[in-house]
Amino acid sequence: MKKWLSPVLALSLAFSLAACGSGNGNVNGSGGGTKETSATTSTTAAASDGEKENITLRMTWWGNQPRHDYTLKVIKMYEQQNPHVKIEPEYASWDDYWKKLAPQAAAGELPDILQMGLSYLAQYGEKGQLEDLTPYLGKSIDISNISPAVVDGGRLGDKLWGMSLGVTSLAFQYDPALLKKAGVEALDPNWTWSDYEDIARKAKAAGLFMDTGMRPEVFFSYYLRTHGKTLFSADGTQLGYDDDALFVDHFGRLSRLVHEGALMTPDARAQIKGLDDDPVVKGTAIGIWQWSNQFIGLQSVAKRELALFNMPGPNMKQGMFINPGMYFSVAKSSKHKEEAAKFISFFLNDVEANKLIMGDRGVPGSSVVKEALKPLLTPQQIQVFDYVAWAENNSTPMDPPEPVGAGEVFAALTSAVEQLEFKKITPEEAAKQFRSEANAILGKNKK
Repeated sequence: MKKWLSPVLALSLAFSLAACGSGNGNVNGSGGGTKETSATTSTTAAASDGEKENITLRMTWWGNQPRHDYTLKVIKMYEQQNPHVKIEPEYASWDDYWKKLAPQAAAGELPDILQMGLSYLAQYGEKGQLEDLTPYLGKSIDISNISPAVVDGGRLGDKLWGMSLGVTSLAFQYDPALLKKAGVEALDPNWTWSDYEDIARKAKAAGLFMDTGMRPEVFFSYYLRTHGKTLFSADGTQLGYDDDALFVDHFGRLSRLVHEGALMTPDARAQIKGLDDDPVVKGTAIGIWQWSNQFIGLQSVAKRELALFNMPGPNMKQGMFINPGMYFSVAKSSKHKEEAAKFISFFLNDVEANKLIMGDRGVPGSSVVKEALKPLLTPQQIQVFDYVAWAENNSTPMDPPEPVGAGEVFAALTSAVEQLEFKKITPEEAAKQFRSEANAILGKNKK
């Protein structure tokens, strides 16, 4: 893989794909961090003559502690440049984030600025809870240095429900020293799932876990793509694959490794509260499966040499895709939509702000920002930029946007997989249960 680790290549990204896809947090489900919330709703004060009206925006996001820290600094930077604006932050881990957002949406009290993943972009957008950002383009939101393909990554139909914060791709992020401890000198770029299974057993023999698990919907979707299938049908009314043998093969393999002690149990994974607590950071697991942009946060906490690697095959290129890492959206209920859009523009385009962000939410879409970051990249950041550049040339177009109800389908999948890992059901029973529940949910989309 070192052949494509070139700093020059890293920052010459073409962004040729109109990206759309799962915008999960830590895709192994282990992301975490503290939360800061405010019960104060957006308020305004009467502006005196010649002064801008004082406003308060609420902003929410998910992530780990390093992301929380730099985002708070970016907010402070914006407030200093725009003294009439105060931004109240609300942040949490991936799982806690969506648990909190759902009741806020139901009550019509969504924050003005929301971090969104594509798994939920359609769900919140189609329910009329997100503002269409199309009218703000070229006005409140500067897109003069951002590729149309990047902008359109947040567009579903004729509505732009979110602005992509950067692009990313799936990767195995691991500790080469721990890999060698398991008796494996290096990973083969052409490795397969069978190779993965063999290495996992060697890791167990060395007193290690292979990894901290895979977020079911993300990596099953990848696995289906390698077989020319998709998780959802094109019209979003049913699952996109007919052969349950694909489910049995993928989750049967992972559950075997859990039962053998080569992978962590659901109970053990649930105890991981954040990056500081992650087994990779602690040196008890070889690697972690997540989006490439999350490598920077992992590396900063681990404080030792880690590496990025491509997904297993066969048909790895067919499975790989470029993904808008996440989005910023504006709540339809916001009373300050234009000011919220201006902050999003600042986040995307301000060079000094992006010197704090450093591609954590995905390789930046602004050509000006990428150019400015060139001399500032650490070796780890270069790895991320290079990996995305490599992935662009070793991937295929993304699946269609996830349909309404996708979040419920993902919950059903997680439940079936956990039952399988706890030996409550067989792989065949889990596949049948998931198909029945998923198609019942998606059937509601039929017109």
